[in-house]
Amino acid sequence: MFETLGRSRGTDYFRIADQLTAEERGYWNRARHFVDDEVLPVIGDHWERAEFPRDLARRLGELGLVGDGIAGYGCPSMSPIATGLVHMELNRGDGSIGTFLGVQAGLAMQSIAMLGSPEQKERWLPPMARVDAFGAFALTEPTHGSDSVALETTARRDGDAWVLDGEKKWIGNGTIADVVVVWARDVADGQVKGFLVEPATTPGYHAERIDGKVSLRSVWQAHITLDGARVEESARLPEAHSFKDTARVLAGTRNAVAWGALGHATAAYEIALQYCTERTQFGRPLVGFQIVQQRLVTMLAEVCSMQLYCLRLGRLIEEGSLTDTIAAIAKMNNTRKARQVVADARDLLGGNGILLDFHVMRHMADMEALHTYEGTETIQTLIVGRDITGVGAFA
Repeated sequence: MFETLGRSRGTDYFRIADQLTAEERGYWNRARHFVDDEVLPVIGDHWERAEFPRDLARRLGELGLVGDGIAGYGCPSMSPIATGLVHMELNRGDGSIGTFLGVQAGLAMQSIAMLGSPEQKERWLPPMARVDAFGAFALTEPTHGSDSVALETTARRDGDAWVLDGEKKWIGNGTIADVVVVWARDVADGQVKGFLVEPATTPGYHAERIDGKVSLRSVWQAHITLDGARVEESARLPEAHSFKDTARVLAGTRNAVAWGALGHATAAYEIALQYCTERTQFGRPLVGFQIVQQRLVTMLAEVCSMQLYCLRLGRLIEEGSLTDTIAAIAKMNNTRKARQVVADARDLLGGNGILLDFHVMRHMADMEALHTYEGTETIQTLIVGRDITGVGAFA
């Protein structure tokens, strides 16, 4: 009983697959099989030990799933919807694996692809797509999370080099990265600029792993200290002139988080459906009780609405019409709804719902991080609120 719990049931009540190309379905299936066959059998142990699954991360590169639609430089040719489907499936398996991809491809690689020089792209994007090199994105600071635009890390020009000073916190991959995209404020003009820092060869860069997490336990975040860290001018991202350029990268990741939240919700719904079908109480399966069917149908309805949100996001990106506010409302909606779906699944599983073997509690804990990172629900609400009212209410 429950031996296949967590494996994909292919939930597609509104026949989303009919809207996909053969290539998109191919990426979807490849990611799905990876999760079912390679992630689920081992991830509970990794999560419990707070151990980063390097082998699984490298398999993403071998399978051609890393690149988030970046053209060329060894990145797989992926449509926006194919990219989203990969994020969805990886999070269906585990939030840490999904977050790793979000940092590696959606933040670090996209920063280089969007804002880097040809030389920087040639050097870093191919090995990062293969996951022969790890990347990180250092924006958030100990005292600046939601208000990251007010970052205090400084960059001072010194001849042909730059000197970086400050602190960063909650930086995914920060302790294992081969290259870190560090955002700092130029003391000369006050503008935010991006720099490619190589920890192994940069004195003054120190990263300490943040322990004690009960969410996303299998991906490591770091508290980074920059104390006179010196990088050459060639390490500066030439197209990063202000925080507006940083925000361009972040807008794309909100799309990925919306897909990721759908993955968590899909996993929770499918696990709950299978569990309630197989679990017998009071002489009959749980699905034989009206209140259980009502809750399962409500969960399915939320999953379907999230799928439609994500499908439309992909189409808007293809058309070049995705705006910051659309990405914000999708991230806000899907993370909020996913938290509820996962909570309902945990409740339906009763006592078994808190066991790692049944997966749901891991999804419940990991959803707390997705709900917060790349902009909290409150921040996304204010972004959309400003757009529809014309009034900024951030302070």
